[in-house]
Amino acid sequence: MIRPLFAALMGIGLLAACEREAPAPRAVVSTHNTSDTRVAKQLFGHVSTASSQRSESIGFYSKGCQAGAAQLPETGPTWQAMRLSRNRNWAQPETIDFIQDLSRKAAALPGWNGIYVGDMSQPRGGPMLTGHASHQTGIDADIWLRRTDRLNLSVAEREAISSTDMQARGGAYTNANWTPQHMALVKAAASDPRTARIFIFPGAKVAMCDAETGDRAWLSKVRPWYGHNTHFHVRLNCLPGDPSCEPQDPPPPGDGCAEAREWQANILNPKPAPPADPDAPEPKPKREITMADLPAQCAAVLASD
Repeated sequence: MIRPLFAALMGIGLLAACEREAPAPRAVVSTHNTSDTRVAKQLFGHVSTASSQRSESIGFYSKGCQAGAAQLPETGPTWQAMRLSRNRNWAQPETIDFIQDLSRKAAALPGWNGIYVGDMSQPRGGPMLTGHASHQTGIDADIWLRRTDRLNLSVAEREAISSTDMQARGGAYTNANWTPQHMALVKAAASDPRTARIFIFPGAKVAMCDAETGDRAWLSKVRPWYGHNTHFHVRLNCLPGDPSCEPQDPPPPGDGCAEAREWQANILNPKPAPPADPDAPEPKPKREITMADLPAQCAAVLASD
């Protein structure tokens, strides 16, 4: 009697262990429904929780989704997530680790206690109802340029306050709000091997090009882009083991400073617009991204518990 009972108990124990250790399912590839014309942002933008799947970035940064996302805690020892009403403090676990690592480096800067984290991704990624074209695969994050002096902001304060504008002359230069600490924070983010790109306004890139006197390799990842005068956008590389993630092309050779100065020159002396062509056809309105435009796995991400 003892031996069969012992075997039965062992069987139960092994079954329980297997259930605990069984990995979550992947977002399997199904037949791509090219006729699925549902607007993707209306589906992904109204899902409030992550999928119960293995963590994975799927597709490209501006046309994809994410499975098995993790949520950045609203407040940590060296960070606070902002604009909580948007429910965009979700990302891949490696992105969460990156944010926490960067926040600790920020907390070591004079006068800073960490970082304020803006939009990351929606719980299942995908196109957003408003705002970003990218941030769809859980490996993008916006870091506010506002100096982080308080980490006890209430939910209401995080909705009401804004980040700090750093640009002058339409983005051609930095203003008096830009400090060496801002450069140090961007440099720390760009120097992380997980980082593929950082987007910031042209004047900031030029200022960092002028200020850097040592190793300039990190500057190649920092690219000028419109609208990034109150935050910088960190884009991570596709993560190992995510075969369906489409990577960003490597940055061009060199430090990218000549390109940034071209942006600066074009802001200061914009080229005149070409005359309108009376025979040109009317421009077509931009088409919404549909489910048929996204990788097939994204349908499984939406359907998951």
